[in-house]
Amino acid sequence: MVNTREGICPCRPVPGVAVSAFNRHDLGLLLLRLGAGGVLMAHGTQKLFGWFGGHGIEGTGQFMESVGYKPGKASATAAGLAETGGGALLALGLATPAAGAAAAGAMAGAAAVHAPNGFFNQEGGYEHAAILGLTAASLAITGPGRLSLDHALGHVLDRGWMVPTALGVTAAATALVVGARNRRLDRPDKDGELADQEALFEE
Repeated sequence: MVNTREGICPCRPVPGVAVSAFNRHDLGLLLLRLGAGGVLMAHGTQKLFGWFGGHGIEGTGQFMESVGYKPGKASATAAGLAETGGGALLALGLATPAAGAAAAGAMAGAAAVHAPNGFFNQEGGYEHAAILGLTAASLAITGPGRLSLDHALGHVLDRGWMVPTALGVTAAATALVVGARNRRLDRPDKDGELADQEALFEE
């Protein structure tokens, strides 16, 4: 523990490095949380409310149906809530394990849709979803830093055991949802025609 003018810093002093109550680690995590959380919130509100040029629940629900996530409206609502809620909580640094896991799960579902187009975003690939998902999962693991509501509240919603629990539950739920979606696309539809994934990505 190191005493400083601002308070007590729970870290070891490093020779030649000034120690302050909030260090580069905390500031870096704050910027990362605000950036990733803000982008996730923007995407989520596109789905939920049609903001920022989005299609709202109706349009997003129709798209969800077209790519195999059924029922469409329920899938759009779940994805929108995970992105909006998870992004907002990450930005605030509140309930970080659950927030990061929820956002990562939503991005895994999105990545599954874009995977047939390869990795890079300009070709419709899963690059964007992958980096947001990895960032959210990383924040769930590393924690939000001291510039966060979790720290202000004594980390009551950011316990060590919550990290593997949140990530494990989300991974299992995502695997079930994506697996069901893939099975729908692989089997004949009601008219006996196979789902054509390439046509689904023309939007």
